[in-house]
Amino acid sequence: MLNIKQKAKISAAIYGCAGLELTAAEHVFFAAKKPLGFILFKRNIDTPEQVRALINALKAAAGHPDVLILVDQEGGRVQRFKSPHWPSYPPAAAYEAVANSVFEQREYVRLGARLMAHDLKALGVNVDCAPVLDVPQAGTHDVVGDRAYGVTAESVAVMGRAAAEGLLAGGVLPVIKHAPGHGRATVDSHNELPVLKARRDELDKVDFLPFAVNADMPLAMTAHVVYTALDRRNPATTSKKVIKIIREEIGFDGLLLTDDIGMGALKGPAGGRARAALRAGCDIVLHCSGDLEEMKAVSLFVPPIKGKTQIRLDRALARLKHRVEPLNLDEARGRLQVVLHRPVAVREDYEDFADPTAYQEAF
Repeated sequence: MLNIKQKAKISAAIYGCAGLELTAAEHVFFAAKKPLGFILFKRNIDTPEQVRALINALKAAAGHPDVLILVDQEGGRVQRFKSPHWPSYPPAAAYEAVANSVFEQREYVRLGARLMAHDLKALGVNVDCAPVLDVPQAGTHDVVGDRAYGVTAESVAVMGRAAAEGLLAGGVLPVIKHAPGHGRATVDSHNELPVLKARRDELDKVDFLPFAVNADMPLAMTAHVVYTALDRRNPATTSKKVIKIIREEIGFDGLLLTDDIGMGALKGPAGGRARAALRAGCDIVLHCSGDLEEMKAVSLFVPPIKGKTQIRLDRALARLKHRVEPLNLDEARGRLQVVLHRPVAVREDYEDFADPTAYQEAF
C-alpha cells in the first residue's frame, strides 16, 4: 500500500490512450499527473502480448502500485476482447432466454462473469465496467436492450449481483452501471441527453431497486440522464441532488465514477464537465477518448485523491486482495457452451447498435 504522502499524489481521474502503444507525450503526461487508472478500447487492443505490454507501460507511467485498468467487457454487443484471441460471450439477455429456471440462469450468469474475469486478469485488467443494472422499459431506446439481464427490477437485481460476484471471484472489480438507472431513456446518452419524466415512486420501485440490492459493490458509474422528479436541470453525473440519493437512499458508499465525460449528453468544455461532476459528488472522472489535449484540460480540474474518496478506494482495492476462486477452465467453458449454442431469438434491429459505446473509437 502507499504511504499518505504518496496517496495524495494520485489524481482522481481515469484516462484513455490513443493507440496500441503509449506515446512519449502520453508517458510524460501520465507520469506528471499520476491518474488513478486507465480504460482500454478497441483502438488499444490487438494481441494478448501487445495488451500486456501496453498495460505494463501504463502502470509504469502512472508510477503507483494501485493502478486500475478498466475495460467494457459485458458480452454480446459490448466486449473489447474478441475472437480470434479471446472467447466470445453472450449478451446479458441471452442467459434468461436459455435458462430452464431462475436458478440455472443465475448459475450461467455467474459462470460467464467468472470466465470473463479469468480472461481479464490474465492480461492485467482488474476492473470490468459491468454489470449493467438498467431495467429496460417498453418503447425506450435500444442502447440498453439486450445488455440487461431481464425486464423486471427483481431479475436485473439478482442476475446483476450474480455477474458481480463472478467477477469478484475471479479477482476483477465490477462496476455497477448506470446509476441510478438508464433503462427508461428514449435517446442514447452517447449522443444526446435523455430526460426521464417518470414519477419518483416509479423510479424507486424499478430503476433504483437493482442498485439498492447491489449497493455493497465496490464501484459504480453514474448515468448522464436527467430525472425530472429529482432534478429538472442536471443529469445524475452533475447533480448534487441525485448523487445524494445514490449515497443516502440507494445506499451506495463505494467509489463513484462518472460515465465518460466526453459523451454527447454533457455540454461544455471537458474541464468544465469534470469540475461539475466532482462538485456534484462523483469521486472519479472518467475521460475515454485518448485525446491528449482534452486530458490536459481535464487534469486542471481534477484534485488528488483524499478523504472519503481515499477510504472508498482503499475498500475497493482490499477486495482485489481476496483469494481468487479456483476454476477448472475447460469444464467451465464447456458448461457455458450450453448457453452459447442454444438458439436465442435476437432482434434484427440490434444490428444497428452493434456496440453503442463504439463512438469512442472515432478519436
